Amino acid sequence: MLKGRHLIEPGDFEIDEIESIMQLADKIIANPEDYSMVCKGKLLASLFYEPSTRTRFSFEAAMLRLGGQLIGFDDPNTSSVSKGESLGDTIKTIGCYADIAVIRHPREGTAKLVSQYADEMPIINAGDGGHEHPTQTLTDILTIRNYKGGCNNHVVGVCGDLLFGRTIHSLVKTLNRYENIRFVFISPKELKMPEHILTYLSPDCYTETNNLDEVIGDLDILYMSRVQRERFVNEEEYLRLKNYYILDKKKMKKAKQDMIVMHPLPRVNEIAQEVDDDSRAVYFKQAKMGMYVRMALIAKLLGVEDKND
Repeated sequence: MLKGRHLIEPGDFEIDEIESIMQLADKIIANPEDYSMVCKGKLLASLFYEPSTRTRFSFEAAMLRLGGQLIGFDDPNTSSVSKGESLGDTIKTIGCYADIAVIRHPREGTAKLVSQYADEMPIINAGDGGHEHPTQTLTDILTIRNYKGGCNNHVVGVCGDLLFGRTIHSLVKTLNRYENIRFVFISPKELKMPEHILTYLSPDCYTETNNLDEVIGDLDILYMSRVQRERFVNEEEYLRLKNYYILDKKKMKKAKQDMIVMHPLPRVNEIAQEVDDDSRAVYFKQAKMGMYVRMALIAKLLGVEDKND
């Protein structure tokens, strides 16, 4: 069903297709050894034009745990891009060697562009500027399924940098496709959810506020995010806003006992370390979910999920 497809944004897949990835991820979590060789003989090209820790490592760990191998770079200056090679030529060349490619790039729309040059090699968008981050969304969906029993019927608070947060944009558009989801957007006025995301939503399914304390008790899920220094042109503006929200034990006392706190990481100051010991803090577990869901995605796009070696 997904073999040979590209994943540029979460809307590329129907909900039942996303669910099939989740079901495979659940099987991998339960019995990882059953999938340890399904990608034997396959190569993943890892093309990171922008710094990354969790996304890059989780993709690479995913491919290795599936029995596959890796080529690629995490510094474009070590590639022929530094010589002026076009992205199109880079992808056409890599397609001669690799079976699947994952790309992160600071410029919006790059993943979609390179997919046009990929021929039969599936392209996975690992983040393009402030646009989309679909595999983080798959990670988030798997986390919600595992810790909240499913993705329907939740009040979801999204807090922090809603303007530049590509993980948030992808997540909101995807969760909006589930049943009975209500959003609470929590941000300073300078970092509000952009209009092009709000147009996806019915006006009665979201509220906007700048006060986390007033709404935290209503939330089933609190999705925190950092203020992204790399997206700011004005350093003074970043410094003024970077500590606008800090989730601490005092705020957590106002939250539901079964609320979960998520974060795509890395964090800066927006979640105090004292919250890490709270059972409702699942952000490091969320990072591990990212590896499992990327294992499932790679297997699906390569069409090897049912292979038994």
